[in-house]
Amino acid sequence: MSAAAAEIYPAEAVRRPLDAGAPVTYWRLGETVEARYDVPDQPMSGEMDPFFFLTKHKNFIPHEYPCRTRFAGERREKRPQVAAASRCERVWLPFASPRVDLSGFWFRPTVIGTWAETVIEAEEAGTAIFRLRTCGGAILFVNGSEAGWVAPYGRNLETAEEFSVPLAKGANDIRIWFDDLAERDARYYFQLDYLSGPAASLALPVTIPAQYADAMEAALSAMRFEQPAYMSGEVALVTGNGLPLDVRVEVSVEGDFMSIDEPVRFEHVLAAGHTRIPVADVSELPADFRHFHVTLSAGGYAVTRVFGVEICHADRQGQAPAGLAQRIDEAFREVADYAEADTVRALARLAIGRAGLETEEMISAALPAIEDCHDCADFILVPLLWCRITYGKDLTEALRARIDDAILGYRYWMDEPGNDVQWYFSENHALLFHTAAYLAGDLLPDATFRRSGRRGGEQSATGAARVRAWLDHFEKWEMAEFNSAPYFPIDLKGLCALYALAPDADISTRAGKAILRLLEIVARSAHHGVLTGAQGRSYEHTLRAARSLELSALCRLVWGKGNYGSRFHALPQLALCLRDHGLKVPEELGGIVSIPAGTAQEWCFAQGENAFAKLYHYKTAAYAMGSASAYRWDQWGYQETVLHIRLGHDPDAQIWINHPGEVLQSGYGRPSYWGGCGTIPRVQQYRGLAVIRFACAREQPDFTHAWFPKSRFDAFEIADGMAVAAADGALVLLKTDTGLSEVTSGPTAGNELRAPGRASTWVVRLAAAEEHGSLEVFCNTFKHLTVTEAADGDLVVEDPDFGTVRFHADGRIAAEDRVVDPGTWTIGGHARTFA
Repeated sequence: MSAAAAEIYPAEAVRRPLDAGAPVTYWRLGETVEARYDVPDQPMSGEMDPFFFLTKHKNFIPHEYPCRTRFAGERREKRPQVAAASRCERVWLPFASPRVDLSGFWFRPTVIGTWAETVIEAEEAGTAIFRLRTCGGAILFVNGSEAGWVAPYGRNLETAEEFSVPLAKGANDIRIWFDDLAERDARYYFQLDYLSGPAASLALPVTIPAQYADAMEAALSAMRFEQPAYMSGEVALVTGNGLPLDVRVEVSVEGDFMSIDEPVRFEHVLAAGHTRIPVADVSELPADFRHFHVTLSAGGYAVTRVFGVEICHADRQGQAPAGLAQRIDEAFREVADYAEADTVRALARLAIGRAGLETEEMISAALPAIEDCHDCADFILVPLLWCRITYGKDLTEALRARIDDAILGYRYWMDEPGNDVQWYFSENHALLFHTAAYLAGDLLPDATFRRSGRRGGEQSATGAARVRAWLDHFEKWEMAEFNSAPYFPIDLKGLCALYALAPDADISTRAGKAILRLLEIVARSAHHGVLTGAQGRSYEHTLRAARSLELSALCRLVWGKGNYGSRFHALPQLALCLRDHGLKVPEELGGIVSIPAGTAQEWCFAQGENAFAKLYHYKTAAYAMGSASAYRWDQWGYQETVLHIRLGHDPDAQIWINHPGEVLQSGYGRPSYWGGCGTIPRVQQYRGLAVIRFACAREQPDFTHAWFPKSRFDAFEIADGMAVAAADGALVLLKTDTGLSEVTSGPTAGNELRAPGRASTWVVRLAAAEEHGSLEVFCNTFKHLTVTEAADGDLVVEDPDFGTVRFHADGRIAAEDRVVDPGTWTIGGHARTFA
């Protein structure tokens, strides 16, 4: 045993085999040290990029900020700078992930660094070859000696290097320092692969008997929520593995990276042999998709895993009022009473006469992010401007003065000097920046905006020109982040402000038309008030939050179908447009958002500049399915969800199929485990039939999967490479050519189906029970569906209802004596009704 290894190597250790070619996955970590990284204020050049997520090289985003330029100049291809002592006290368990992954979101440029350590036991002395992968920098130490370093510092772009090092017989101390510059979403991880060397095993030192540490890991590995989502009652976690000792359980309930809620914490004792952890009643928890950080500890040893689930107070909310005026009032009250305490909530409170100390404290708490130009501060600023413009008289003079000072000091676009990492390139951010500049300049026409040096009138005119250019682009090409549930509300946030507050009539009128167009797209792509379709950018916390996502609240406001969460961007703004500014939503959209029995709608349209995304949607009263047609087949993906299904009236009875971008669950990857696709499959859909063919990159995970929440179906069966389910009059069949297995343990147990391998073909068939009878009859009718590939690359399915369906290699589909050609689809779209 080396002297260095002896320093951290007690008698007890968790031991795992370490095969040649396998990653080293068990580590102890130090605290991540953080230091703000500022550069001199300077302008940038560039403009909105409607193609930024259509990645050319893996998922690398090409736009570079001055902070990265300087940081790379200081550190790229130079030995990383160790910024902390090597004290590693927290345990990293892999839970199937090959990496130590501490990715996250930082709102200002921040240098981050962390130590990691473990022990490798070698049966004999010999030379080992390691491969070290990271996006930032890393130094590898073996037995106290530096073995090598890497320093690519390419933002969120992985590189790898190999090192040959001697191992001693017995225990070898392995330490890694890794660091990076975090700019908003940061892929902060390393992976150490043991490519070759002496026969070896991992030996992670622990402070309790190894069998107890093993049992605690097994309990977390098997742990899951009892339900895939919660509307009422007790939220509880269960595990199939009882522990041989009592352990302390700490649960920290946190929002996603945008949440400003303080974590809600609970403590319990899980007695030996028990398998259920009651966390809290739904009424004690904030709504939205929440991450539960669960820590088990005993004898000074603690292990943590993150679990995600949706909380929605649907039972408290009940059915939506029948009248629009009552729903408007309900929306204001819901946001005023239950939303996260930000400027959107403050606006809702001011709109119903609730000015005062509590409202002013919400505004005051939001101002530092604007004053410091945090990323996403534009989300806060636009509703703040509405508060100041419309309800300024209800605020104290001191607060008005501080708001005005924040407005004058803010950076409204990249051509103004600054050193932030606000994201200027996506269409939703661009709209908010330009809207804010336009309205802020009009509010303070004679004041000087410090970064641009313009007087307010000039700042407003600059913003107005950019708003008009944005509207030009939108009216021609609409949403680059196509059909994305989380980005409808953000676009609506800006458009509602323009409609209600714009001093120029042409801008107000055009913004009103854009609002109605977005609502039409939602209505056509929704199933009973819940968006169901392909999305250009999605996240786990937006896919799984069917009820509490803000788009559900917007549907409740406009059409009386949906529920509320606790995070809002546009709900009170849209309510104000309806109540105070004369916005009228066409009544016929109500019959589209929830179509009656006996009819079906086929909706074909395109989104994005040059109509790069062709979208197909088909729905009946019983079911809906939407997909991206002829979209970037076999290319590296970002956050695109390319096929989405919903059954019946239960928003949680939903299915989507994707290739995970990472194995770590509840991670920050783009794509992640559920949000987006590592490799985008070939997807083609004809009415209730779809084929999904995956040909995934070798360095990506070797399975594809479906979200399949069994408890939300009335009946289901999974066998022989096929899954069928029935829910509220809808029937679905999923089938693959590589087999289909149910995940029975861990966070997604009861909710996930997997197909092995990087190459697989899925078939999806939907139908209504009123046409095809029981689940058994449906299964017998469609279980023989297969996909045959023709010599020209066409895929052919013989369907009992549609006959021969030919999915052409160029994206066209021929069936029922018609050809569906995505090449002809327009931004305006075309809807066809089937009786």
